[in-house]
Parts: sequence; C-alpha cells; structure tokens
Amino acid sequence: MGCRRDWLVVCIIFNAWLWQFVHGSERYNARDLLDSFVYDYAIMKLHRPRTGRLYNVVLPANFSGMEVSFVRLRTRRLWKNGSNYNSSFSIPPWVLPWPFTKRVDLVYQNLGNLSSSYYNVPNYTFVAPVIGFLAYDPNRSSASYGMIELHLLSDDPIFNVTVKSSCIVRRQGHFSVVVPYQPNQAIRKSYWVMGIAAGVVGLVLLLVIGILAYRWIKGKRIKKMERSSERSEGLDTIWVGRSRMPFASGIRTQPAIENSYLP
Repeated sequence: MGCRRDWLVVCIIFNAWLWQFVHGSERYNARDLLDSFVYDYAIMKLHRPRTGRLYNVVLPANFSGMEVSFVRLRTRRLWKNGSNYNSSFSIPPWVLPWPFTKRVDLVYQNLGNLSSSYYNVPNYTFVAPVIGFLAYDPNRSSASYGMIELHLLSDDPIFNVTVKSSCIVRRQGHFSVVVPYQPNQAIRKSYWVMGIAAGVVGLVLLLVIGILAYRWIKGKRIKKMERSSERSEGLDTIWVGRSRMPFASGIRTQPAIENSYLP
C-alpha cells in the first residue's frame, strides 16, 4: 500500500470486527472549545511535563467518563521512531510537525459516554466511543503556539498496515465507528403489545363504567318511584305471571247522581 507525500497515516486499533469509518459531523464550535480546554487543563495540571513520558490527565467531575492522556516528544524522536504511546493510535516514523517546532505535545482523547454530546452522525449509531489525538506546539513564545499539523515526509510505500480491526487515516482528529441506525425489533414489538394491552384494559374499563352507570340510573328511578308511592294512597299488589303489580281493591270515590231528574 502506497502513500503520497504529506499524508499522515495513523493506525487506529479497535477490538471489533464490524466497523464503518466515520469522521466528524457538526457542533464544531463546542468541539473546538473542548479541545482547547483539554489541552490548557492538561498543561495547567502537569505544569512541567517530562519529555517522552505519558501522563493520564484527570478532568473535572463534569467531564466524567472522558479519558485524556498527554505526552511531549522531541521532534527528532518523532521523526525517527514515530509514536506508540497510546494503544488506540500508532504514528509511523518520518513525521514532522507543521509549522516546525522542536517539541510536540500529543493529546489523546477518549470521549466515552460524552461522544454523542459533541459528535452526531445522522441516521447512524455509535458502536464505539469517539477517540482522537491532536498535536500542539508547546512553545508559548512561538507564533505557531497552539494546534499544529503532523505531516508524513516520505514517498516510500508503507507495508503491513492492514491489521485486523484497524483503520488507516490521513490526518489527526477525532474518529469513531458507526453502523446504520435500525430500530430495535424487540422494542417495536413491545410497543405493539403495550398498545394492545392498553386497548383491552380501556375497553374493560369502559364496559365496567357503562354497567355501573346503568345500575345507578336504574336505582335512581326505583327510588323515585318509591318516594312517589309513599306520598300517595297505598295500593294492594297482585301477581301477574312472575311480575308483582299494584292493584286497587276498590273505588276510592263512590259515584253520586248530581241531578235527581230522570227523563
């Protein structure tokens, strides 16, 4: 496998077999602020880091879940040996910083559970945390102080870089692995079951409410009839078939002749 001039080849090691390489998305401002904060915080905490030593930086509590490591290298050592201080990245030899500086600060990041807060790939799902590495010029008096680029200055082909569960990239930055988003069939099935169950429960409740309402109305009518019967003259009852009905045993008002004249 060949590589043209000024390409940086970084081998990203992952422990998985189904991978799709994706780089970046949006929210650039928030990510840039995060990168600047991480580097400034590492410099403040380490104060005077020793060259060639890897440091693990503990971030504030609001960045819990994010892992950061830091190493400062001499440029000639980076040129000669590359960098293998981090298990996720391997930088080959013949790499120089641009603009040139005598020393290079490498910051390795693993965003962990904060990955989706700073990176988003529409219609895809993260199957690995976002990891990244950035290079900085540590010389504050230099005009290029801050983030710099790493360039591979070699036209020779690079062999044996097809490592299983690895990816080859051309520049520094942040990287992750995603797969196309697919709704969970089990979740969709559970939604259907919950919907059917809710419908059955609602139907049963409606039926119970209807029965109770019918009984209440019927009882109210019976009480009304009882109150009406209490205010009127009592009547005897008679059975007609299986039904008990009121029965008047006699005529309450006897008929009287209003006029005795007969034709």
